[in-house]
Formats: sequence, C-alpha cells, structure tokens
Amino acid sequence: MAKKQSGIFDEQFKLERISELGDPLEKLNAAVNWELFRYTLNKHLDKQAKGPGGRPGYDYILMFKILILQEHFGLSDQRMEFQITDRFSFMRFLGLRSCDKIPDSNTIWTFREQLKEGDVVKELFERFDKELNRQGLIVNKGKIIDASITEVPVQRNSRDENKEIKEGSIPEQWSEKKQSHKDTDARWTKKNNDDYFGYKNHIKVNSKSKLIVDYCITTANVHDSVGAVDLPDKKDQGQPLHADSAYTGEPFEKAVNKVKMINKVHEKGYRNKPLTKRQIKSNKRKSKIRVRVEHVFGFLHQSTGGILIRTIGNARAAVKIGLMNLGYNLFRYTLLLQFSGA
Repeated sequence: MAKKQSGIFDEQFKLERISELGDPLEKLNAAVNWELFRYTLNKHLDKQAKGPGGRPGYDYILMFKILILQEHFGLSDQRMEFQITDRFSFMRFLGLRSCDKIPDSNTIWTFREQLKEGDVVKELFERFDKELNRQGLIVNKGKIIDASITEVPVQRNSRDENKEIKEGSIPEQWSEKKQSHKDTDARWTKKNNDDYFGYKNHIKVNSKSKLIVDYCITTANVHDSVGAVDLPDKKDQGQPLHADSAYTGEPFEKAVNKVKMINKVHEKGYRNKPLTKRQIKSNKRKSKIRVRVEHVFGFLHQSTGGILIRTIGNARAAVKIGLMNLGYNLFRYTLLLQFSGA
C-alpha cells in the first residue's frame, strides 16, 4: 500500500493538537508585542549592516526570538538549528512555514555576536522594563537583590599562564587561534567549599511581581555586595530592600542609604558575636520576602540551563546572561497576564 503523503492539513492538525496540549510558546507570542524591540535592534544593527557583507538576510525580530528560545531551552547553535527544523511549536513561534529557509547555526552565532556591540541586550531589557512599568506591573513596594554564579568551561592553563592572566596580560606564547578559545576574563570563586569558574549575575527583583528590574554582570570572584553596589536606584526611594547577609558591609549600606531605601538586609552573625534571638526572629521575618528571589534563579537554572554557558569572554557572557534575564521577564510577564485574566 502506498505511503500517505503529509500535506498542509496534516501540519495544521498537528499545530491544533499542540495548542490543545498547552503550548507555552503560543501563549508567549500572544502576550508579547515583539515590535517593541524593533527600534533598538534597527538602531544598532543597521549601522553594522552597512559594513562589508551588507544587511543580514533575516528579519531582526525573527533572529531575536531565536535567541530568546535558545536561552530558554539552553540549546547550542547547532541544536537550535535542528530544533527549529524539527519542532512545529518552534516554527509557529518564529512565524516560519515548512517551506521557509531556516537560519543555520552560523547565522545564529553571527547575530548573537552583533549584540555584543553597544550593550544592545541591556537596552532591549530596559525597553521591555519601560513597557512593564507602563502596564503597571512594576509595583514599587519593595526590591530584592541577590546574585547567582554562571559557570563557563574550565580553562586548562599552567600556573604561570594563570598568573599572567590575573595580572591582566595574555601569555606571549599563545597564538591568535589559541586566544580565541581561552576565556581570560572569567575568574574562580569558592562557595560552600565548592570551586566555580565563571561570572555572576547580580539581579534586582520587584518583590511583588518577581520581575527583574535591573541587573549587572561581574566575574565570579567579585563579592555579592560589591557587584550589586550600583543596583539601588533613586527610583527605589522609600522602598524596603531585602537581601541576605552577604550584603552587609559599609559600601553596600552607603549605596542603600544614598538612595534613601529602607534597609531590610539580613543581619549577620560572627564567630565571637552570634546573632541574638531578636536578630534571628527579624531575619526569619525578612526571609518570607527575600526568598522570592530564589524563584527567579530557580527558573533560570531549571528552564534555561543558566548554571553553565559555553562562551568565551566577558562580552559574550554578558549577552547570554542578559538574554536569560530578559527571557525570564518575557515568560513571567505572560504568566502575570494569565493570573490577571488579561
């Protein structure tokens, strides 16, 4: 018996079935006005397109959505190309048909490289933040600050090479090809007696909506309180600021006081000066709000694979981590609209 040929109606049936089963990407597409990001993308990428090679062959919004998908599912460029080709839900989210040409892994890599210039991802993040504020989803009744380590592949360097890197120089014997495969920006840190190599994602979260309202990225060895010193903002005046005891210390306290926030940072005990019963009770009360930031990092780690990224250098790490933060807000926004019945 001849094998039945699949046609357009079979594809439509599959998409309808995916919708019935509950497609989160379909909900995301329905909630987000992607055209919000076009001006920023055009402003930065049109300048680059005027150079050798001309304008890329794919729409900027399409490529931007691919990167959001990629970070959400923690996929490599090669796996991303395959999944777009293979999955109906991905194609529908991107507005592609079976007959359309699909961006290959090199095109995805090139587009992400373009976002390194001019801090484009942070500007895209801020553009969406304005929209969240416009819709009244950023309720200014409190903020939470915390940090999470994002690892990168460990570099197998000699002791002398590591010494030169820490001093800010690149070993002379390294060829250009070898340099391109070495992350000389990432640093080691220790947490709970475990060693980590990479960067830190410092975030400030709205305590009610659990939306990320600001972030900064440092190397992993930067102390939490130092990396977050610029996150308290004058727009936060009069609001309580929650953070764990890692944020005790004069520099961070000064930053909080400068913008006139209410300091709700957990109190810290010391070897010869343990916490009093009153301080322990106070910390427990504060924890009920501060713990909400753990939900954010839980999403980033479980959904995006944000514990490890495979990039080289600070600029590329900033793009990847920034896209994770923006992607989190996009999915969180979709969920908030569902809660509100919008």
